[in-house]
Amino acid sequence: MAPSSSPSGTRTTRVHVVSDVHGNARDLARAGDGADALICLGDLVLFLDYADHARGIFPDLFGVENADRIVALRTARRFTEAREFASRLWAGVGGERAGLIERAVRGQYAEMFAAFPTPTYATYGNVDMPPLWPEYARPGTTVLDGERAEIGGRVFGFVGGGLRTPMRTPYEIGDEEYAAKIEAVGEVDVLCTHIPPEVPELVYDTVARRFEQGSRALLDAIRRTRPRYALFGHVHQPLARRMRIGRTECVNVGHFAATGRPWVLEW
Repeated sequence: MAPSSSPSGTRTTRVHVVSDVHGNARDLARAGDGADALICLGDLVLFLDYADHARGIFPDLFGVENADRIVALRTARRFTEAREFASRLWAGVGGERAGLIERAVRGQYAEMFAAFPTPTYATYGNVDMPPLWPEYARPGTTVLDGERAEIGGRVFGFVGGGLRTPMRTPYEIGDEEYAAKIEAVGEVDVLCTHIPPEVPELVYDTVARRFEQGSRALLDAIRRTRPRYALFGHVHQPLARRMRIGRTECVNVGHFAATGRPWVLEW
């Protein structure tokens, strides 16, 4: 990554931010070009692509037709039927389910982490598997969850994962545990999370036509600690990508798997 400067020659800091990478290693390898650091807000794993049902771990194992069916059920919010349908498919592999998923995730993580530039600061998404990350994070990649880091003289706080939902994705935690991580981060200049604060315009997905899970504790912390920015992802096609809460600029940094473009923060 190359340092940047303003037209007047004054040294500036430029950070690129991505979220919801979902298997897009090709664009991830270029996401830090021209930046002093890359920030990744999680969801590296591609389990099932809702735009292209042929991509991901699920269709690789069970085929596109079954992927079509599971997407239709989930989109209709028929989560119980979706779980029952998936359970029948998994029953066909017997006790191999955990091993098959882990092997597929490991393959994706090897590719994703190899694409991270130096330095990268990363936290987990709700579909990620945190116990595997230490095996793949190379020197130059710092993993943070409920922790802080200084970048270019500004303090960044990182909180990964999501809250519990009917989807039952791998890294969902309870409200109290999530709130404790928010509290541990404290006052920062930039608050980086995977999920958004619980604001209707920020959590509603206009394509899926449903409200995703946001955090009330995160919203309360934004109002209380007033960071300059609150950055997040998770909602792929939000009703509002950007809005102000008090003095804080809240930004959905975008669905990187689809756009291949990082969001840019410069000061």
